[in-house]
Amino acid sequence: MDKEQAIQSFWSSFGLTAYDSSTIPTGDNAPEPPYITYDVITDSIGAPVLLTGSLWYRSNSWAGITHKKDEIAAEIGYGYKIISIDGGYLYITKGTPFAQRMADEDDSIRRIVINLMVEFLTAY
Repeated sequence: MDKEQAIQSFWSSFGLTAYDSSTIPTGDNAPEPPYITYDVITDSIGAPVLLTGSLWYRSNSWAGITHKKDEIAAEIGYGYKIISIDGGYLYITKGTPFAQRMADEDDSIRRIVINLMVEFLTAY
């Protein structure tokens, strides 16, 4: 699994469809919440990067989306999560701040942005 596939695999592991932020379907193919969008940034050992993901729900309550945010936090745990990738590992920790609620012009949309610090423990 390459670096980009590992990022996709991580975000897709929470039971929601996950989209690379640069390739979210639009128009008639636009997704209906809930779903996840995420950024793809890669580097190599010694160069940690901030990766962000957004949870998108349609609801009048924050309960469901908060539960999903907590599920992601639990997967990382108090320390880190490691995913095996081609030539090494993807090392994931919580960013600071870990999660932030965001407003949307549509009052029925709930969004939480999640920040992760990742390091690609690879030579390239």
